[in-house]
Amino acid sequence: MLTKSEYIRKSLETNLFFLRIMKEHALFLEAGFVCKDINHIREAERLKNEFSRLLAEAVSLANGVVSPELLSVEAIVTDNTLAAEQATENLSGIPINTAITRAELALTGGFPGPYPPVLENRISLLNQRAIPLTDAIINFKGMVLNGMLSCRLYTTLFPLLIDHIRREAILYRNSLIRLQSRLDPDDPAMAAQLEAFWNRIMAEHSLFIRNLLDPTEVELFNTTQAFAARFEKLEDAAEAAESNEPALEKVTRQSLEATREISTFKEQATELILMHKIKSIIVPLLGDHVTREANHFLHLLKHFEKTL
Repeated sequence: MLTKSEYIRKSLETNLFFLRIMKEHALFLEAGFVCKDINHIREAERLKNEFSRLLAEAVSLANGVVSPELLSVEAIVTDNTLAAEQATENLSGIPINTAITRAELALTGGFPGPYPPVLENRISLLNQRAIPLTDAIINFKGMVLNGMLSCRLYTTLFPLLIDHIRREAILYRNSLIRLQSRLDPDDPAMAAQLEAFWNRIMAEHSLFIRNLLDPTEVELFNTTQAFAARFEKLEDAAEAAESNEPALEKVTRQSLEATREISTFKEQATELILMHKIKSIIVPLLGDHVTREANHFLHLLKHFEKTL
């Protein structure tokens, strides 16, 4: 069971990461719809704004509470996030509240409690409000995916990407439910399961990047293909290691190495996209988005490595 201080800190850190991820999912969905699906565009915009409001609240509560280590790994926000948001807003015409990003960049870490009782109550309410909103985006993503698979709906996003972001939303919802039961959503006892999940996410990121590159970007295509194959093997290894601690230690080390490499690759690719030096149809914010997810996984793997 989490202590009160652990509950507060873990809740804030979970929300700071996932609320931004969810609001960006809504933005990517909005950007992918065609003009005739105006109701879907409006729903994606509504979800983006609702997640933005919750994220702004989480940021207002987080200063001096979240761990300095988490801020240093750039899982919540990176040095490229603001520029990626501005470029994406300019290209898409979709408004993005960059004040939230500026506030996140100004966050400072703190020490582990004790915290005022009122903070625990506010965190609990934040978690409770995030659960139905996350259910709403899960259902919306499911509707979009079903529409695409039945040829009733067109979007510029791959069906696998819709399924991918739906799985991430389900993980977030499950994490919130565990937190409200005062359970750690990143319990080391769940290491094999979580490593399999995130290794799959990393493999799929590689496939998405590969397929959004211009056909002339052969070297980048080959690099992303190699990453995809590597993370698919790590996903299988993590699944096989669930009841085998020595095997899990090995896959954790291998996942750490691979995730460090793909994080660096994604960061560099994002910077090149922002400098207009990669030919692709990659939305600038998507590059930063997948970089933060790699950094989150890296932070998680380091946590697991200490406990194995």
